[in-house]
Amino acid sequence: MKVLVIGLGGVTNGGKTTLAEKLKKMLPNCDIICQDDFFKPESEVETDERGFKLYDVLDALYMDEMVKSIRNWMKSPTSSGVVMEEPQNTCDNLKNTDDVYILIVEGFLLYNYEPLNELWNRRYFLTLPYEECKRRRSTRVYQPADTPGYFDGHVWPMYLKHKNELEENASSVVYLDGTKSQDELLSCVYSDIIQELKKLRE
Repeated sequence: MKVLVIGLGGVTNGGKTTLAEKLKKMLPNCDIICQDDFFKPESEVETDERGFKLYDVLDALYMDEMVKSIRNWMKSPTSSGVVMEEPQNTCDNLKNTDDVYILIVEGFLLYNYEPLNELWNRRYFLTLPYEECKRRRSTRVYQPADTPGYFDGHVWPMYLKHKNELEENASSVVYLDGTKSQDELLSCVYSDIIQELKKLRE
């Protein structure tokens, strides 16, 4: 039994969750772990001097728990509760992949935590320009809600900081333009994963 662990990281509102869900429908034996499920409760998240809750940093997340969840899945993907649906459009590329299990891990801060970096088979990073990201973010409702100035004061600066760290330290990250259509992004990542599956079977 082989496992393929795919990281789908990048900017807030870049389309990570949508892309992960679409890939799950198209790939065999596929499951998703979402980083958002590992946020600490609001009471445990630090507040800075401006009154901003510091959610866009590693300390706001139970990262050790996340690593543990991924490792547990890797040890035993079949007992993870994954519903093994047949992919919607089974093509020749996917024949003989019954023994391969795919985990897509999606989140905004995947590649800046060293213990996670030894787990990836492929890493993708969605980007957006500032204006588009701010526009999309303003249409979303968060719990707790974004306070005035939060995007410019915390969210965007932290995104740039973590992206710069990634560019300095990480190789083999595939950067994706989040302004492209969902179909384009899906097609690009899907064909790339198919290549990885082929390599695994060789």
